[in-house]
Amino acid sequence: MPNPASPPLPVTVAIPTYNRAGWLRQTLAGLVAQDFPAGDYEILVVDNNSRDETAAVVAEFAGANPSPRLLREPRQGLDHARNRAVVEARGQVLLFGDDDILVAPDWIRQLAGPLLADTEGRIGAVGGEVIPVFPEGQPEWISDWHAPLAFRPDAGPLTPEQCPMGANLAFPRRVFERLGLFHTGLDRAAGNYFSGGDSEMVRRVRRAGLEVWFSPAAAVRHQMPASRTTFRYAARHAFDSARSRVIDRAGQPGGAGYLLARLPANGLKLATFAVLALLQGLCLRPGRAKQALVRAWRSCGYLYQIPRSLAGRR
Repeated sequence: MPNPASPPLPVTVAIPTYNRAGWLRQTLAGLVAQDFPAGDYEILVVDNNSRDETAAVVAEFAGANPSPRLLREPRQGLDHARNRAVVEARGQVLLFGDDDILVAPDWIRQLAGPLLADTEGRIGAVGGEVIPVFPEGQPEWISDWHAPLAFRPDAGPLTPEQCPMGANLAFPRRVFERLGLFHTGLDRAAGNYFSGGDSEMVRRVRRAGLEVWFSPAAAVRHQMPASRTTFRYAARHAFDSARSRVIDRAGQPGGAGYLLARLPANGLKLATFAVLALLQGLCLRPGRAKQALVRAWRSCGYLYQIPRSLAGRR
């Protein structure tokens, strides 16, 4: 936890980053222009072994109030970077954002507000709206997979089936003091597209009897560059996200039985989606064919990881 010699603050904004200097500049421009009192929040940029101009971009904001503080986390992985931010943070509320989000001037106030007002300690996490934007255009075939969360129109608790996104998510410090840090084996690192560290933490929050809220006014625009709209990216993301879900589920009670049941189910899905992709291709519907192939590749992720995770439990 933070250096006891450092005075506490109401809010810490934590931005893990990896080789996205250009996007990071836009994110920081919004964070230093918040309508939240400048003396009540800090900005931590956690550089996770970037090889680009990340440090120079952070230095561009040295004259801002508050000016971002650059941290370097050598252990590769998003949740290693998140955990470094938790350890270094002075804030009683920690706001996590991606390094490619665009924020409105009231973002901190809207996302941190429910936690700062929670004098009874009932709320364990607050998520904000995430609106995907495509500065270089959006291919029609991926449109079904990218939409705002739209969980509810006002700030309040989510149902157990609803989970906010890690691109726009806040926790009170007491959650980490009570439940520990992010699981470092579930989220992306260089060379993979794993996901799930945020949802696993949210699940721990709920298991501890705390509420998870949604604040639609705390919206961010999540930029999706052209590199994330290709078939190659979509297929790899589907494969790796399935793998991370298996790893996560394997550590839960009843995980072995659940995974064994998923093995034949995903074998059937793989065959079904492969045939569907072929038929769509023959009907000259390349977008639909790509969608089916991505779903087939997702099943491949399950089939690849389930035997490995079950073997690791022995």
